[in-house]
Amino acid sequence: QVQLVESGGGLVQPGGSLRLSCAASGTIFSIYTMGWYRQAPGKLRELVATITRDGSTNYADSVKGRFTISRDNAKNTVYLQMNSLKSEDAAVYYCNTEIRRFPSQFVWGQGTQVTVSS
Repeated sequence: QVQLVESGGGLVQPGGSLRLSCAASGTIFSIYTMGWYRQAPGKLRELVATITRDGSTNYADSVKGRFTISRDNAKNTVYLQMNSLKSEDAAVYYCNTEIRRFPSQFVWGQGTQVTVSS
């Protein structure tokens, strides 16, 4: 079984930065696409960014140019560097990892809170 542990959330002022981490542990055979999603109160969970095993990235339009996703395959860890944070970025951020294909199987982390406020 694979578990995801997220860290790095917290309170930051508008314009500030945070770096989220998500480490996968447990019985890991393969890890494919890794990504970050977020959910604000009263809203649906939405994609923030994904990264494939070979490093190809995809971002939501709302975070392009401000957020950077990266991964360390040796550590089974994915990161999200968030710069120029805005109040609308406040949400619970969830890590998501594809651990199997054909069919695909995904694992979610427990979420980490990001609060953007002065």
